[in-house]
Formats: sequence, C-alpha cells, structure tokens
Amino acid sequence: MLIDTHCHLDFPDFEAERDAIVARAREAGVGQMITISTRVKRFETILAIAEAYPNVFCSVGTHPHNADEELDITTEDLVRLSAHPKVVAIGEAGLDYFYDNAPREAQVEGLRRHIAAARETGLPLVIHSRSADEDMAAILTEETGKGAFPFLLHCFSSGPELARVGVELGGYVSFSGILTFPKSEELREIAKTVPHDRMIVETDAPYLAPKPFRGKRNEPAYVAHTAAVLAETIGVTTEEIARITTENAFRVFSKMPRL
Repeated sequence: MLIDTHCHLDFPDFEAERDAIVARAREAGVGQMITISTRVKRFETILAIAEAYPNVFCSVGTHPHNADEELDITTEDLVRLSAHPKVVAIGEAGLDYFYDNAPREAQVEGLRRHIAAARETGLPLVIHSRSADEDMAAILTEETGKGAFPFLLHCFSSGPELARVGVELGGYVSFSGILTFPKSEELREIAKTVPHDRMIVETDAPYLAPKPFRGKRNEPAYVAHTAAVLAETIGVTTEEIARITTENAFRVFSKMPRL
C-alpha cells in the first residue's frame, strides 16, 4: 500500500469526478490520502471532503501565498480546528520567495503560528519552502530550540543543506513528481542522502504530475510512479519503497489510523 501524503481534493480540478479519483487511487494501491488545507477560511469544505471518504484525511492551515489574507487566524484557532478526528496535520505553511505572493513578513508570522500549533498539538507541520532555504533552515533551527515539533518538508525541491538540516532536526522529506523529471538529477542525488526512515511520497495533485503524465492534471493514483522512481534511485524494490514510505507516513502522521 502507498499513501498520498499531500493532495488538494478540494480544488476545482477535481470537483466533477472526485468519487472516481478516490476510486482510481484505491485501485492503484493508494490506500489513504491526505487533502491539504491552503486557506483556513475554506476549512469546512476540506473537512467535508475528508468526512465523505473513509480513507481521506486532511490538515488545517494557510499556504504562504495566502498568509497576509489570514493573519487573523491565530495559533489557538488552528489548535481548536485540529481537534477534529479527521485532521491529522497542521499546514501547509511556510515560505515562498519564488512567487512572493504575500509579504515575506506575513509568511514568516504565519509559519511561526503554525509551528506553535504543531508543537502544542503534536500534529506534524506540512512545510512549503521555495527559494527560501536559508531563512527556512534558520527558522526551523530557532524554533526547534524552543521546543521540538514534528514536521515534513513537502514537495521537496530545495538544496541539500535544507534536507540535511531538516533531517537533523527530526523532520521528514517528502518527494513528489518532480523527482521523476529528467532534469531532476540533483534532487535524486539528494534523495540518496535522506535516511530511509525519513522519506515519504506525495502527489501535490492536481500539480506536478510525474512521468509519464507530465503536463497533465495530477491525481493521487499517480503517486505510484513517484514511488517507483524513488525506489530505483535508492536501490530498493517497489514493494520495499511502499513499505518504507507507508510506515514513515503513519509515524509522522501519527493521528491517522491504519485502515
């Protein structure tokens, strides 16, 4: 069994055929999925999707692109909403200096609030980091010094130093369809350095479809293709990578039941 640890089933891309997408994932061996929040103010929609499918779980949080829109969302709000049985993570939150869709100060403030919620609840923080390696490493190091919290670096496409710091601080590294792209040699080299007990897989669907679906809409079933490339990269079988990444997913998303 595989677990898609990061998809966005609430996005309009899936609205017309959500039932079929969840069914195709199951047929592809994807036993469970986590649909990730990007706006707390849309949380009820995300939660309704998670409640509609026994094998779908969710998170609560604000994407860095939307950080300035939700500065009224407090750590206490995140903690309160995360008490629902279907909520297994905080986020996604983080820093995106590539697009800079929100002021960096707002992104940092939002990230720290989410870290506090992860620390208080024990739920893992799903971290988005793009073109912000130094600041992200510094904040994670500083905040871990205040008290450890579980986290994962989602859709990892950063440099080797952030991967190293993340692992040293107790975090996990999540690989998406980017790992399968021909020009991702550096990312595959980084994957070889990540301890086997710290790697998980995701789709980030509807984005970043892996080969051979690149350029098309991604969906949770396709996580199997990313897992196959990860297996080849680190020199294990597809069966072994399924076991490794699934066990790791249940460890980091410790609130998610085994179905």
